[in-house]
Amino acid sequence: MHRPIIALDFQNRGQVDSFLGNFPEEEKLYVKVGMELYYAEGPEIVRSLKAKGHSVFVDLKCHDIPNTVKGSVYSLTKLGIDIVNCHAAGGIKMMEAAVEGAREGAAHYKTTAPIVIAVTQLTSTSQEELNEQQKIPGSIQDAVVNYAGLAKKAGLAGVVCSAQEVDLIKEACGKDFVCLTPGIRPTGVELGDQTRVMTPYAAREIGSDFIVVGRPITQADNPYEAYLQIKKEWNSFTK
Repeated sequence: MHRPIIALDFQNRGQVDSFLGNFPEEEKLYVKVGMELYYAEGPEIVRSLKAKGHSVFVDLKCHDIPNTVKGSVYSLTKLGIDIVNCHAAGGIKMMEAAVEGAREGAAHYKTTAPIVIAVTQLTSTSQEELNEQQKIPGSIQDAVVNYAGLAKKAGLAGVVCSAQEVDLIKEACGKDFVCLTPGIRPTGVELGDQTRVMTPYAAREIGSDFIVVGRPITQADNPYEAYLQIKKEWNSFTK
């Protein structure tokens, strides 16, 4: 059964432990550790989550010169992480370096190499911001598909994208090219600062391989119940 990835957008480990206390110990989750939590707690938060049997997506969006990104991913790989990402805007050489870092880190630390994916455009990016602030002409969809193509050429497994762009990316890069989609909101839930969103069922229907859900679970009155409902909806689609 597919598991939605829970965004652990908390400020410290105490908040994480309190949140995880809502779940049965036998419920092994897929969680995302982003910049807010990682910068507060460092690698120990990842080690703690892995020790509990959870799968971990480290969402640090590596973006620097190729050698620095390679070293960063190499270091992260020793934590036994399952997914890591970088920014496609860093270019093909930088993305290739991320893949090399994952492969060499896994060999050195005798662990499985994480899935390496690239961020295309943040789900908070609007068409106006793309054209006027980033000075990228054309549509968001065109920009995302272009970045996805570069990621595939660099040897990455897939990309982070809006679920609204999944079908275009699959058409351009193949059905096995991974699409991880944040900005998932069950019907009736406020959008917050996301502008390109989709329900879990619709995301699965359109071909998303992973979905990331944050506030609809972490801020729910009953997080476990909210998680089970989203998990059920995510797995309810059958072709």
